[in-house]
Amino acid sequence: MNAHDEAAVQQAAVPADAGLLYTDHVAVAVRDPREGVALFVDALGGRFLFGGDNDQQGIRIVQVVLPGGMKIELISPLRDDAPVARFLEKRGPGVHHITLVFADVEVAVARLTACGYEVVDVDLSAPHWREAFVRPRSGLGTLLQLADTTLRWDTPAASGVTLDDVLAGRVVFTADERAVLRDG
Repeated sequence: MNAHDEAAVQQAAVPADAGLLYTDHVAVAVRDPREGVALFVDALGGRFLFGGDNDQQGIRIVQVVLPGGMKIELISPLRDDAPVARFLEKRGPGVHHITLVFADVEVAVARLTACGYEVVDVDLSAPHWREAFVRPRSGLGTLLQLADTTLRWDTPAASGVTLDDVLAGRVVFTADERAVLRDG
């Protein structure tokens, strides 16, 4: 096979596009989620969607939907060694990442890698949420979370889970990404 043929085969292996379906949310890092609730819920009229603690990652999440449908995810550290704690120490509160949902995250990874973007932390182990990230230095200063999912992330919290429960630390995410009361 000559060099021209090899290049054609390599180019044919690159997906024509990344299969982007939609932007799911913009994540904002805050030291205390009440700061974000004050702005995005109280002042701007957002509505609590869901939230809880991800004990494995050491973060508390509160997702709200703003009038018009845009989702904001507030993320705050539960412990000092959580990556978002380091982010806050270095940069202060602000946009942490943008989550993009794809038909198939593996196709997105192949396309972005072929286009020269640095894709890291690829995790395909959970069928309900497969993800990867484009490093900020490669993504115009923005951390991009690439994901595909079998779950709905636009529906309100499970019955009985309130924003007050989340803020008080009474809600935890299970291994299959369900937010449940810690007692139940």
